[in-house]
Amino acid sequence: MKSRIRKSVIAAWICFGSVAAGYQVYASLNNKVDTGDHYTEHYQLEPSDNEVTADAFYLKDELLIELKDFTDQAPELEPSHDKLMHVIVVSSDLQQYFHLHPEKQRDGIFSQKINLKDNVYNVFVDIKPKNLNYVVEPIQIHVGDTDLANNDAKLIPDTQFTKMVNAQAIELKMESDIQAHKEVTLDFDMLGGKPQPYLGALGHVVILDESGENFVHVHPISSDKTVFHTHFHKPGLYKIWAEFKFNDQVNVYPYIINVT
Repeated sequence: MKSRIRKSVIAAWICFGSVAAGYQVYASLNNKVDTGDHYTEHYQLEPSDNEVTADAFYLKDELLIELKDFTDQAPELEPSHDKLMHVIVVSSDLQQYFHLHPEKQRDGIFSQKINLKDNVYNVFVDIKPKNLNYVVEPIQIHVGDTDLANNDAKLIPDTQFTKMVNAQAIELKMESDIQAHKEVTLDFDMLGGKPQPYLGALGHVVILDESGENFVHVHPISSDKTVFHTHFHKPGLYKIWAEFKFNDQVNVYPYIINVT
């Protein structure tokens, strides 16, 4: 999958007119297949099956998303986990991670206030168009001066899988040998904590490969468990971001694993 690089933000923005009148955004494709209320994966369609395009722009602390179907019209969206749109933004070095929910401004146009540091980012627009195929692909945007940015991810597999965030520890339990093309169980032990429901589930897991392009988004296998099933299509290093809500605050737990 090839990212569409967006460098000329200001020039492109001018052609869209004022922010209040009409946001426009340009960049890539996206995939989402919902196989149940809680279990979702994004590897089951090919970009050639895509009937919706998602474009992204960033200007003046605002992320803008534009959606068009194959007839150049705004697609009708169905809610997925309490939102019409989930947007994952990850810096190309895989250090900065954001899970956003842009608000609809008008048909096909969504916006989200966010302050991004100078860097290159991959944007994944996660939606469920009604009666249309949709394939997730990264949309690459450049923010500020990216010439000096270190854009390469340098992942080192974790050896310790108990992580502490905001005084709440959890432990990731999984097979010692994770293999590509086989189902993998990610079992998160809350270590005595009790997560709150968050966006229609007890947790959310986003996974990217080292290139930051191969995107997986999964939800728990049931409404009362923090167990996730997924699979990896090729060997390599992957970064996992596990989101759980405690005391009305969403904690993000990062893990790096090696898939053989």
